Amino acid sequence: MTVPATALEVEKDLQGDLPVTLADVEGAWPLVRASVLRTPTLRAPRLSAFTGAEVYVKYENLQATASFKERGALVKLSRLTPEEARRGAVAMSAGNHAQAVAYHGTRLGISTLIVMPETTPQVKVAATEAFGAEVVLFGETVADAYEEAERISKAQGRVFVHPYDDVDVIAGQGSVALEMIEDGPAFDAVLVPIGGGGLIAGMAVAFAGRSPATQVVGVETQLYPAMWTAMTGEARPCGGPTLAEGIAVRNVGEITAQIVRRLVPHVVLVDETALERAVNAFLMHQKTLAEGAGAAGLAALIAEPERFRGKTVGLVVSGGNIDPRMIAGILLRELEREERIVSFRLTILDRPGMLGRIATLLGKLGANILEVHHRRTFLDVPAKGTRLDLTVETRDQAHAELIQKALEGEGLPVQRLGAGGADW
Repeated sequence: MTVPATALEVEKDLQGDLPVTLADVEGAWPLVRASVLRTPTLRAPRLSAFTGAEVYVKYENLQATASFKERGALVKLSRLTPEEARRGAVAMSAGNHAQAVAYHGTRLGISTLIVMPETTPQVKVAATEAFGAEVVLFGETVADAYEEAERISKAQGRVFVHPYDDVDVIAGQGSVALEMIEDGPAFDAVLVPIGGGGLIAGMAVAFAGRSPATQVVGVETQLYPAMWTAMTGEARPCGGPTLAEGIAVRNVGEITAQIVRRLVPHVVLVDETALERAVNAFLMHQKTLAEGAGAAGLAALIAEPERFRGKTVGLVVSGGNIDPRMIAGILLRELEREERIVSFRLTILDRPGMLGRIATLLGKLGANILEVHHRRTFLDVPAKGTRLDLTVETRDQAHAELIQKALEGEGLPVQRLGAGGADW
């Protein structure tokens, strides 16, 4: 892609006094190219039809550790002096950063120690150990683990590899943008997940210098609006269970916030429903697995479609590490949202043949019965009656409505239940 004649002037104006510049990102890129997969940036026709934007996807979930975190970790570790490398590295993480530091530390012959909260799922601990790191479990929270990692760094002389607030890490993450600029079209906007801010800071620097017409937009979960607060000065509650645990941080970096304030005009806050729908859409439309944080950009398209309609938009699938059980739950919940799985409650007469009569009717209508709960012990049910809860598989919303009308046409009072039978 041709760089505009004014790009250097723009970069100097926007980045001259920032802690990370385009020159820093470009200087880190050769290290990344030598050891990290250059993931594809591909047009996504089905997502384009789904959102109304012209969508391109950068697949960082294809990395060896299934996350963009490898880029920054590699640059930081590669630039250690021989003495620092001999002493080893320590990091704090409950997820992708841990695996990235472990993987590239082992590749480079550097001892790595990762501090994780005691509450970290065993599957993540095992994955980090499999990449060659020593794992220390400490404390209940990420903050506890962070303090322990700093203590170990001082006590053992290990270099602390910060997950985001480090100039080498930020410069390495910026290589994502350099590849998108070379491999993709001229983007109107690029939507980037924000946790501590390392990825968006590096990408914003690269786009400001190489493609200043591209707007870099951040995305956070509504439950953890840390960067949004840093940008606006308006405090919001921060905390709670989220599908996007990879970007669930209470405090952003000082370096990253400085860059984002200068170069990022807007942060979109997305709710949990949008994140679920985005994870599902990536799997259904693109046949790719995105973790909650990795799907945040698409969640922003779902949450604010008019903002991006008709524009050429780049999405970064920043990671693909998600629990298979969570995927199963998301798929079922989306089927319920689309009314392809529907639950009905009926109060019927307690007499022989009633259940068979209802099952026969559903069969004729083409509904597949998934679950049946037949109860007689509720006090709000007549003594000669019984309560029947049915979960059925349907073709679409119109089919679900047809089934309900048919049941009502048989003189059966019908109540629609919430997702998963929430009203039981």
